[in-house]
Amino acid sequence: MSMKANTRQVDGIAIVDLSGRITLGEGSVILRDTVRDLVGKGNKKILLNLGEVNYIDSSGIGELVSAFTSVRNQGGELKLLNLTKKVHDLLQITKLYTVFDVKDDETAAIKSFK
Repeated sequence: MSMKANTRQVDGIAIVDLSGRITLGEGSVILRDTVRDLVGKGNKKILLNLGEVNYIDSSGIGELVSAFTSVRNQGGELKLLNLTKKVHDLLQITKLYTVFDVKDDETAAIKSFK
């Protein structure tokens, strides 16, 4: 199953609905290009909805960290939404759960942006 990314705007926040697998190759490229495109267009508030992401490999984790760093370096915020149990556990194991601002509810996530 290939990765898909659909972007929508809610209250000035770019919400990227991701589905599929964030893995070496297509998945991480789609994530990188999507975030780079949003930042390039001046989006400072980005919410990655991972509710339909069923697998992330080490390259996908690297891409998430890279996206987080590049958005932060532009003075923006990148948050994660709707982690599946697998992805949640993966972020716990890699200690990245404390790095990312993770939300379970889209409305609360939108409100959490400054």
